[in-house]
Amino acid sequence: MLLGSQLRRLREARGITREAAGYSIRASESKISRMELGRVSFKTRDVEDLLTLYGVTDESERTALVSLAREANVAGWWHSYSDVLPNWFPTYVGLEGAASVIRAYEVQFVHGLLQTEEYARAVVRRGMKGASEADVERRVALRLERQKHLVAENAPDFHIVLDEASLRRPYGDREVMRGQLQHLIELSERPNVRLQIMPFSFGGHSGESGAFTILSFPESDLSDVVYLEQLTSALYLDKPEDVAQYETALKELQSDSPGPDESRDLLRGLLQLS
Repeated sequence: MLLGSQLRRLREARGITREAAGYSIRASESKISRMELGRVSFKTRDVEDLLTLYGVTDESERTALVSLAREANVAGWWHSYSDVLPNWFPTYVGLEGAASVIRAYEVQFVHGLLQTEEYARAVVRRGMKGASEADVERRVALRLERQKHLVAENAPDFHIVLDEASLRRPYGDREVMRGQLQHLIELSERPNVRLQIMPFSFGGHSGESGAFTILSFPESDLSDVVYLEQLTSALYLDKPEDVAQYETALKELQSDSPGPDESRDLLRGLLQLS
C-alpha cells in the first residue's frame, strides 16, 4: 500500500494517466490501479520502468522504492497459517501489524487482540465447527502471535469499545470467563490501551451496524482503512467519505460510553458477579 501510494503520487505529479502507465509496462489500466492500491505484488522491473516514466532519476530515491518493492513481495509471518485462515484475513493481519493506531467496536465477543488463550480457544471452536483439534490450535496460536504486537516496544495505540453483550455472552466455562474479565482489567491499564464498555443501560447507540475496525498508519501517504468482517468475506474501505462515517460512529460510541476508569469499574463489577 505504501509503495502503491507513492507510485500514484509520482504518476499524478507528472500528469500521466493510468492507461499510459500500464502501456509502459505492458499491463492494463486496471493493473496500475490495483498496484497503486497495494492489491497486487510488484515486479522489480515494472517498478523500475514506472520510475523512469515518472522521471525519477535520483539514484537514492530509485533504490529506496525498488527496495520497498522487494520488501512488499516478502511473505509475512502470518502466511504460514494460511491453511487455517479464510482467504480474506491474511490481508487484515498484515494491515493490523503495520498500523500505528487501531480503533474498534466489538459486540459479539471480546476483540481478538484482547482474548486470553482459553477464551480464544472457545471462540475458535465455536466458529470452526468440525475442525480438527490441530487446526483449532493453529488458529489460536495465530491469535496469540497477533497479540504480541499490542505489547511490543513500538506497540500501536489501541482504542476499543466493547459492547456489554460481548462480556456477558459466555465462551467457555465460568473460569474461562473470569480469566477473560481479569485479563481485560489488566490490559486496560496499559498506556497504549483505551478500553471502554458500552453498557446495556445506555440503550440504542451508533454501533447499530455491528463490529468494525479502523486502522491508521504512520506513513502520511496511507489513508485509514475500515475493516468489516462478514460471514464469507470481508470489506476493506478506504474512501475518505466511508472512513469518515465510521470515525463519526466510533467517536459517538466513545463519547456515549463510560470512560476508561468507569469502564474498568464495570469490568470489576462483572467479575464479582461471575
